[in-house]
Amino acid sequence: MQGGSDWSPRLAVFGDLGNENPRALPYLQEEAEAGHFDAILHVGDFAYDFDTDNARLGDEFMRQIEPVAAMVPYMVCVGNHEHAYNFSNYRNRFTMPGGDGEGMYFSWNIGPAHIVSFSTEVYYYGVSTESIRAQYEWLQKDLQEANLPANRAARPWIIVMGHKPMYCSNRDTERLCNNPDNPIRNGNKYYPASLEELFYKYGVDVEFYAHEHSYERLWPVYKTKICNGSSDKPYVNPRAPVHIVTGSAGDREGQTKFSHTVLPWTAFHTDDYGYTRVTVQNETHLYMEEMSVDKKGAVIDKVWIVRDSHSAEQFNCQAVST
Repeated sequence: MQGGSDWSPRLAVFGDLGNENPRALPYLQEEAEAGHFDAILHVGDFAYDFDTDNARLGDEFMRQIEPVAAMVPYMVCVGNHEHAYNFSNYRNRFTMPGGDGEGMYFSWNIGPAHIVSFSTEVYYYGVSTESIRAQYEWLQKDLQEANLPANRAARPWIIVMGHKPMYCSNRDTERLCNNPDNPIRNGNKYYPASLEELFYKYGVDVEFYAHEHSYERLWPVYKTKICNGSSDKPYVNPRAPVHIVTGSAGDREGQTKFSHTVLPWTAFHTDDYGYTRVTVQNETHLYMEEMSVDKKGAVIDKVWIVRDSHSAEQFNCQAVST
């Protein structure tokens, strides 16, 4: 991956892209071939599913994404649709740098960003204290190293990506995102350490998720509280990580509808097909926008996140707005 931190990498971020109905893929291919991206972040759920028809569908999916993956690094994280045969199709189709050596969790640098991929599925499939502890302790060590003064100065933006979200406003929100027992936020009986607390403690700036077949931008949030930078500039020095759910690239299951009640952490949401573009502009500015396939490539949401400084102590969610 690119070594220098003095440039502005451009990323395409999405999850839940299938072999059937891959609505965003032609747009991704066109943009990759035009040189618009420096890397792809595929936030879980591939092919639907890799193992179908004795993995022949997985082979076809890999051929489908080849025009994109041949142009730029195609970085991934594991989702629930990869769980068959102990995630073996996922483990053997992608080679990611470092981490556990099998792509279940790892990190990498690009420009002024340190990006961490982790598995939310460790809480749902083959659950064990050992597997949860191994990932948590690795994440903790990785984030500690990313926050060493020289490292945080070189890579001020810390971004994480995992498949199932901590927060969302979709119709299944009571089962997943608005569930007090959500293990991704709070851990579980096997290992009650909280990823939400870990990411807050170490100053993670942006968290990308998918799973819900839709797009949702959240206000800065921590422990269900809104932690805006100010009343009129919520993303200027936000007091907590910014969560983005971007699982609308297209698959055979179609899009996920939203709850009739808009939850407090929701800033913008849509069930249009599409994907998220991200530019890590410099050490203080990061730009995100959502491209809608339904609206023929129109940008339907955009936001700047601005930070005067980055450190593990950057968040202070004592005074919150609700």
